[in-house]
Amino acid sequence: MSLILDDVTIARPDGAALIRGLTLNVSPGSVTTVMGPSGIGKSTLLDAIAGSLAPGFSLSGRITLNGRDLTGLPPERRRIGLMFQDSLLFPHLSLAGNLAFGLDPRIRGRSARAQAVEHALTEAGLAGLGPRDPATLSGGQRARAALMRTLLAAPEALLLDEPFGKLDMALRDEIRRFVFDHAAARGVPVLMVSHDPQDAAAAGGPVVALA
Repeated sequence: MSLILDDVTIARPDGAALIRGLTLNVSPGSVTTVMGPSGIGKSTLLDAIAGSLAPGFSLSGRITLNGRDLTGLPPERRRIGLMFQDSLLFPHLSLAGNLAFGLDPRIRGRSARAQAVEHALTEAGLAGLGPRDPATLSGGQRARAALMRTLLAAPEALLLDEPFGKLDMALRDEIRRFVFDHAAARGVPVLMVSHDPQDAAAAGGPVVALA
């Protein structure tokens, strides 16, 4: 499952190129980090890959995932998982309900879905917390839950947009390792946007500097 960008150019609504001729190959289980100053287009690049470019922006070049050409596909058909600074757990659902929301639709039947959620909670160190309100969880617990919800959808690639930026230093290394280890175990290619060199160092993969 490689994520490949081939000569990707993204232009602003005024026609000016925000990102020009970017080519990279994110291999299965590895993390490629994209760095650069604010406003350079890091998050816009993730939007382009996910299929959610803002109106007026344009994309040229080719994006493929596991041999599938994503260009022109709607977001829901791209099989790409997203993680942001905020965990974005639904406040009206329990922790278990949040994870169940992300389940791959190919998992059918109430018992099978419940087992998948319980397994994910255990894997995330959250066993027994399924009925909890997400607001009662710690920042680290919410971050782990958000990743497991994303992985339960069986994405073929993972995009991380400054995912550790709001975690305190004591938690950051723990959650980074949790995310990277789970992606590697599943062979999922990861493209991470960050301004923190420590994120890139912890990822241990290639670093692309936008300027």
